[in-house]
Amino acid sequence: VQLQASGGGLVQAGGSLRLSCTASGLTSKVYSMGWFRQAPGKEREFVAAISWDGLSRAYTESVKGRFTISRDNAKSTMYLQMNTLKPEDTAVYNCAAKLSFTLRQSANDYDYWGQETLVTVSS
Repeated sequence: VQLQASGGGLVQAGGSLRLSCTASGLTSKVYSMGWFRQAPGKEREFVAAISWDGLSRAYTESVKGRFTISRDNAKSTMYLQMNTLKPEDTAVYNCAAKLSFTLRQSANDYDYWGQETLVTVSS
């Protein structure tokens, strides 16, 4: 199983980025996915998650109204549209997947992880 993340970069505060995470090698289409991030000197935190069918979504409070998680199962790809970015959104972002009907918010629940993609928001 591989999760390929992309889309990170440098952006000014108030700008937007879209992260993508493409899964391959999964034996089932029933898997939830999520995004996590880790800022320098801080612990990893949950950002957003989506159920296998895209009908359930969850966000950490600090990104509600600014970030939107979505998925295209035909492309085995999950997205994180990040708008109105703030310097405090600067972090390395990881995507994760778990064979499950329901979305998960705990990193410990996930089975598969992608590589990091760096998001830097300048003030």
